[in-house]
Amino acid sequence: MDAHAGHEMDVNQMALSATLHCLTGCAIGEIVGVIVGTALGWSNEATIVLAIVLAFVFGYSLTSWPLLRAGLALATVIPIAFASDTLSIAVMELVDNAIIVVIPGAMDAGLDDVLFWGSLSFALFVAGFFAYPVNRWLLQRGKGHAAVHATGIHGGPSPAVVGVIAAAAGLFGTVVLIADAVG
Repeated sequence: MDAHAGHEMDVNQMALSATLHCLTGCAIGEIVGVIVGTALGWSNEATIVLAIVLAFVFGYSLTSWPLLRAGLALATVIPIAFASDTLSIAVMELVDNAIIVVIPGAMDAGLDDVLFWGSLSFALFVAGFFAYPVNRWLLQRGKGHAAVHATGIHGGPSPAVVGVIAAAAGLFGTVVLIADAVG
């Protein structure tokens, strides 16, 4: 294997890890946001705004906590978190929310409705596929999660565990949406 092929594999693996990291923060924020907004009876727009804000908060937090625990100053961590996560989260949130808005009945489904959870699971899963090339493009240019990798400090949940959960969520969401469409 030549050096270029090894570099490509490293970039691909790093992009996948960055995407799964982003998916974790987005999913936590998105789930908390839609649960709170739905439970409080907020409008769809207010619920979406809350979910997006919380996706950014949780995404940045998942990047920041390991760096802060390792002793980096907050003034050093903030630009690293913004540089590594902003574009990836923005793409993921745009795609995720666009999908939820176009799925018939998803925005009106309650917390006790399988369509609510299936739509959210499917939308987050698909959003990850859109964020991956963004993360790869950033990493190839020494940007995005390269800022975190440059510190040598890594944290957060295992990408393998997140990948399995994401795949299961994607399968669940797909089954729910197909069943809803046919039934």
